Amino acid sequence: MSDLLMIVPSRGRPDSVAALAECWDATGATAGLVFAVDDDDPELDRYLEAYLEMCERFSWLELRDGPRRRLCGTLNQLAAEHAPSWRNVGFMGDDHRPSTPSWDARFVECLSGGGPGLVYGNDLLMGEAMPTAVAMTSNIVTTLGYMAPPALVHLCIDLAWKDWGEGLGRITYLPDVIIEHMHPANGKAPMDAGYEDANSPERVSADSKAYYAYRDGGGLQHDLEKLRTLL
Repeated sequence: MSDLLMIVPSRGRPDSVAALAECWDATGATAGLVFAVDDDDPELDRYLEAYLEMCERFSWLELRDGPRRRLCGTLNQLAAEHAPSWRNVGFMGDDHRPSTPSWDARFVECLSGGGPGLVYGNDLLMGEAMPTAVAMTSNIVTTLGYMAPPALVHLCIDLAWKDWGEGLGRITYLPDVIIEHMHPANGKAPMDAGYEDANSPERVSADSKAYYAYRDGGGLQHDLEKLRTLL
């Protein structure tokens, strides 16, 4: 198993367990994979069924259920829990599909230079502009106490990750590492309740305001000062 743990929050999409696990198998990935689901998800039983089926083939798969914390809260809770035991941690949406062989080994190689760092591949939607799926050294999480600014709920998290990487001068984009984002925005997934909730006008407004407040109100610079002590 590579020294990388990918956290995948999911809600209402139990088929994502099998689909993403198949991508791990097809690409030869050995990164740890944790699916995080809500204990009030109406599809929880189907998640459990899919997970048990996958466990017969993939020993590196884990399913965690707990109170609904939304995307940012779930990432922060699980990343803080696992960062002390893993050299690198990452995020992938349940609608991402890696297809490049040994993509996780490429990620780990980019993060092996010492000090803090982030890496992301080509999602065929935002490309270099946004790290919609990302991996980072765990010392970022242990230093800040979180994997993403806690004021955010779902959107703009990837913008904060890019701000961290660029502010440190320690972020790598791998255009040849494909981690395809199967999203309604590019016509690769149907709109569902999860997408509608995450991209509602209210969520766009609230997360945008929280992001700009973090970026321009001193929060980003405070975090970068902490992270620069690791350089």
